[in-house]
Amino acid sequence: MGCAFSKRVRRSPGPAFITLRLEIICSSRLTVSEVEALYELFKKLSNAIFADGLIQKEEFQLALFRNKNRRNLFADRIFDLFDVKRTGVIDFGEFVRSLGVFHPDAPVADKIAFSFKLYDLRQTGFIEREELKEMVLALLHESDLVLSEDTVETIVDKSFSEADIKGDGKIDPEEWNEFVSKHPSLLKNMTLPCLKDITLAFPSFVVSSEVELEESEFDP
Repeated sequence: MGCAFSKRVRRSPGPAFITLRLEIICSSRLTVSEVEALYELFKKLSNAIFADGLIQKEEFQLALFRNKNRRNLFADRIFDLFDVKRTGVIDFGEFVRSLGVFHPDAPVADKIAFSFKLYDLRQTGFIEREELKEMVLALLHESDLVLSEDTVETIVDKSFSEADIKGDGKIDPEEWNEFVSKHPSLLKNMTLPCLKDITLAFPSFVVSSEVELEESEFDP
């Protein structure tokens, strides 16, 4: 994931935003200027296709890939996790609070918990082998890395076997925490360095789900 910056004219926020801003500041590590910068970003994304002040999935896809029609399981899962209220759209509060986990200063525990939900496709509270395989295939596709079916199966088998410490055919949050602690590069895309220095000269935010599957992490 990455960011792009350019200049933006500052506009005065309305009463509703001020109230929401105070709530967000009190419950997060963001400053007033950072929240205002994210508001400018949100307005740009939420009006990219539909001028409704909410981020639709097509607009989210456009921000990720600069193509509203490009679909990817990884992007779909991120959208679903940002859409906390399950309304099919992302409002400003959801956007800022969810984006907070990608802040460089966000606790590693929060990043691990978010990544677990990312892989828990069926929301059962566990990661099953097929879910892990689906995410590996999605990440490989996004990185344009082509591997044989046998190689993919080997990667999935080795990773799942290592993570499933209890040997019960599923990975629980505790096991996932242990696995990620041994392979910290799995959290590489869970940090956006640009969130460390947000200013109101932050008009454009382009997220790209560039993924590097390192041989050292998944060596068959």
